[in-house]
Amino acid sequence: MSAFREAISEAAGLIVRADADFLEIVALSVQVTGLAVLIACAIGFPLGALLAVGRFRGRGALSLVVSSAMGLPPVVVGLVLYMLLSRAGPLGVLGLLYTPTAMVIAQVVLVTPIVAALTRQVVADLDAEFSETLRALRATRAQAMATLLWEARPALVTAALAGLGRAMAEVGAVMIVGGNIDHLTRVMTTAIALETSRGDLALALALGLVLLLASLAINALLMGLRQRIGEPAHG
Repeated sequence: MSAFREAISEAAGLIVRADADFLEIVALSVQVTGLAVLIACAIGFPLGALLAVGRFRGRGALSLVVSSAMGLPPVVVGLVLYMLLSRAGPLGVLGLLYTPTAMVIAQVVLVTPIVAALTRQVVADLDAEFSETLRALRATRAQAMATLLWEARPALVTAALAGLGRAMAEVGAVMIVGGNIDHLTRVMTTAIALETSRGDLALALALGLVLLLASLAINALLMGLRQRIGEPAHG
């Protein structure tokens, strides 16, 4: 019990004195996750809208792929990307393996289906409500998609936050393609796994507290947005 109290005390010390290694890990986590979610949204929002209102061959199959990809096992994604990015792989010449860029790619692959699937559902609901108005205005398919995405702004923020929560908790894929290299590719989740296995609970607890607080903040924002989105329906 005394060892546990000591670890908690050391963890608090790391946070209070803004330990350099601790801050470096947190900063890289924010950088990698933030960039991955931005790219995933840039891809997922228009893709979801296209699946909702588009009419093209293979739309059903693509929708099925996107929905199924929401449950992709992270370690499988990491393995596939490792094979693609390794020296023997087709993309090995780019030299991306064991870099933050590879970690961003892994998170984009995992988060994009979530954002796209949530966007598709929201835009489809709005299309059912406004389709006659859009047809009366002779809006093109692209104009309709842009209008519906604009109307879906609060729900799209919710989709982005859901993707952010998924990305922040990711460990398997980023560890495989990033290598968990100190001062280069070590993020909060991979550092927690490593430091726990080493028995260095202080750093693991400090990083775990940051992740916990981030998770609580994301969930609070999600709950607030869902309540605000639901208010007009009850008014």
